[in-house]
Amino acid sequence: MQENKTALITGINGQDGSYLAEFLLEKGYKVWGTIKRNSVAENQTSRLDKVYPQLLGRLQYADLTDLGSLISVIQQCQPDEIYNLAAQSHVRISFDQPIYTAQATGIGTLNLLEAIRLTKPDAKVYQASSSEMFGNNIDKDGFQRETTPLSPVSPYGCAKVFSYNICNNYKNSYDMFISNGILFNHESPRRGTNFVTNKVVKGAVMIKKGLKKELTLGNLDATRDWGHAKDYVKAMWMMLQQDKPDNFVCSTGISHSVEDLVKYVFIKLDLDWTKYVKTDKKFLRPEELEDLKGDSTKLKNTTNWKPEYTFESMLDEMINYWDEVL
Repeated sequence: MQENKTALITGINGQDGSYLAEFLLEKGYKVWGTIKRNSVAENQTSRLDKVYPQLLGRLQYADLTDLGSLISVIQQCQPDEIYNLAAQSHVRISFDQPIYTAQATGIGTLNLLEAIRLTKPDAKVYQASSSEMFGNNIDKDGFQRETTPLSPVSPYGCAKVFSYNICNNYKNSYDMFISNGILFNHESPRRGTNFVTNKVVKGAVMIKKGLKKELTLGNLDATRDWGHAKDYVKAMWMMLQQDKPDNFVCSTGISHSVEDLVKYVFIKLDLDWTKYVKTDKKFLRPEELEDLKGDSTKLKNTTNWKPEYTFESMLDEMINYWDEVL
């Protein structure tokens, strides 16, 4: 048990933030979280329903673009560990809102680092970096790893590269404990339904139940390395339990295409996907990232991390969830 530890999670009401909050609370942490206000108050904390009573008084409105709000919450909770999971995290939308994405996902990280440097410089910091930073750079063996050159192909990826680099800069300049987790795609029933995995699963279940007639997608040939968010938040925590900060790729090492994803879900539901799935250019990115597959050897050797979910068991859980709630 970690009875004496306090953690602050930015973006605690997102997919990763909610799973991480549950994980840390089970370990005895006192957990604080930041929430960005929006006008749809009813859904602000729905992902935190399981643990909401344990978070009363410790959920604070703050925004990565507002330095003062970050200083205030850090001063209030005095965290031992800080997990920066807040961002504008949708790659396709980053093309529609490139400036906001740069401010929230890029400069927002710098604001947080400054707030930490000024108020709690001894805190251990986890930065949510992304496989989108690699762009289409792939090592000769077909994998991407910590040493693969960064060459992003989206405003989101560009903002994440800035965050990654400024974290390394603050770590070296101010002797701060900052680790970058370069996470590949990770999903769950709590994933936003504008992300392709949950869009496919929810859409297929709706078709099965007669609630929808077709599903419209973008690039079916793109391949991704998909894992489960529960496995990946455990990796975040493990990175901060090391003696020294470092940067780690977190992935399954297995890639599947969007078409593979569609086929698996529709077959599970006894549906012929070719009758229901359409494609539309409006869902394509201006510059596409074709293939992602990560090598997590360094993470596994350093922390003994091992994913428990497979691609199939992750999708099965998502199918069961939507089958129950729809």
